[in-house]
Amino acid sequence: METKLDNNNSSGLATDLYQLTMAAAYHANGRNERASFELFVRRLPMERSYLIVAGIEQALEYLRRLSFTSDEIEYLRSLPAFERVSSKFFDYLSEFRFSGNVLAMPEGTVAFAGEPLLRITAPLIEAQIVETYLLATINFQTLIATKASRIVDAAEGRGIIEFGARRAHGFGAAVYAARAAFIGGCVGTSNVESGRMFDIPVYGTAAHSFTMAFEREIDAFRAYFNVFPESATLLLDTYDTVNAARLATEFGPELRGVRLDSGDLIELSKQVRVILDDSGMRQTKILASGDLDEYKISEMISAGAPIDLFGVGTELSTSRDAPALGGVYKLVEVEIDGRAEPKIKLSPDKATYPSRKQVWRMTSDEGLFAGDIIAREDETDLSGAPLLAPVMRDGQIISIPPKLRAIQEHARRQVDKLPAQHKRLKEAQPYPARYSDTLEQSRLAMLRNLENRI
Repeated sequence: METKLDNNNSSGLATDLYQLTMAAAYHANGRNERASFELFVRRLPMERSYLIVAGIEQALEYLRRLSFTSDEIEYLRSLPAFERVSSKFFDYLSEFRFSGNVLAMPEGTVAFAGEPLLRITAPLIEAQIVETYLLATINFQTLIATKASRIVDAAEGRGIIEFGARRAHGFGAAVYAARAAFIGGCVGTSNVESGRMFDIPVYGTAAHSFTMAFEREIDAFRAYFNVFPESATLLLDTYDTVNAARLATEFGPELRGVRLDSGDLIELSKQVRVILDDSGMRQTKILASGDLDEYKISEMISAGAPIDLFGVGTELSTSRDAPALGGVYKLVEVEIDGRAEPKIKLSPDKATYPSRKQVWRMTSDEGLFAGDIIAREDETDLSGAPLLAPVMRDGQIISIPPKLRAIQEHARRQVDKLPAQHKRLKEAQPYPARYSDTLEQSRLAMLRNLENRI
C-alpha cells in the first residue's frame, strides 16, 4: 500500500456540513436502509474528448479508515446546527465505520461523460457522508491524469516531466497531481515527496539563482557539474542562451543535459543542438520548460525543434485551461423492504438515470474501442466487456491495488486503443457512448409515474 501524505484522509470531518446534517436527519427519522450512489461526470471539460480515471486507491483507503474521533464529535456537538440533535446520533458516530461495497473502474481506464466511475452501496448514512471526499479525490486526480495524457500524446514519444509543485493549489494537491500526472504518462516529477510516496522517478536541474550566485556563469556550471557529474543538466538561459551552450561544451559528452526555459524555444533548441553536436555531444539531451502545454509542445515538434524532454508545470498540475472536473455523486437506488427502488433526479440540465449501472465497452476487429453502453446492472446480454469491478466488500478492500507503473501502462494501452479521431487536441469527434434501450425505457417509465404523482 502506498505511503500517505498525512492522516487527515481518515477523518469523518473531511466532508461538507450538509452531509452531516443529512446524516443526523436520516438517523433521527430511522432512515438507514441500503442505498446506491454513483459517481460520474456529466459533461467533459473544454477540449477534452475522454477521461483517464485516477484517485480510486486514495478513495478506497479513505473508506477503509474512515472514523470520527472523540475530539471531532465534540466539535460537531459545539456547532449551532447540531444544537437540537439527539445524543444518540453522536453515539452512532463514535462507532462509525464504512461497511459498504464499492465497484469502480480500474485506475488508468479511459472513460466518458455519463459513465459511473465508481458506485457505492452501503447504509444510507454511510453512503451520504463520504460524497465530498470521494468527489474531491477522484475529480482532481482524474482531471490531472487526463491533462497529462493529452500532453504526453502531443509530445509524440518525447518525455514529459511534471514540474508543477510550486504552482499547484497547495502542496497536498501538488503531491497527488504528480501521482495523477504519472498515471497519465509522465516519465517523472520534480516533486521529491511524490517520488518517495509513489516511487515516481524524480528530476531536477538548477535554478537561475544558482548561476547568479557565482561571479561567472562557467563557474556555476563547473560547481554544479563537479557535484553531479553523472546527472547534471545545466540551465542555459540565465544570460545568453547560445553563449551558455558554448560554455557547456567544456564538459563534453559526459554532460547529461541542458535546459532551455525562455525565449524562442524552437529556434534556440536548433542552435543549441548544432553547438552540442559539433562538440561531439550528440547524447546530451535538451530539456525545454517555461509555461508549456500540449498545444505549444505540438507546435514545437511540428516545427522540428530537437527537444528531447519537456518540463510542464502550471498548465499540467492545475489543468489551467479546464481547472475543474464536473464529477457528481447521485443516488440511484434505495432498498426498501428487500426491494430495490430506483431513484431519479429531474432538475433541468441535471437529470439522472435510475438504477445501479454497468458500463460495457465494445472493441472493433482491429482491437480499437468501438463504443460504450451504459446499462442497468441486471442487463447481462450485452456485448463487450464490463468496466466496473468489485474493489471493496463490507468495508474492506478485496484486491491489492496495482503498482503505479502498472496503472500507467494500463492507461497507455487504453489511450492507444482509442481511435485517433476521438483524441485529437482540437475538435475531436465525440466517442459513441450511449444508454441502453432498457435503461432509457426505465427512465421514461419513472418519468411517467412521477408526472402522475406530482
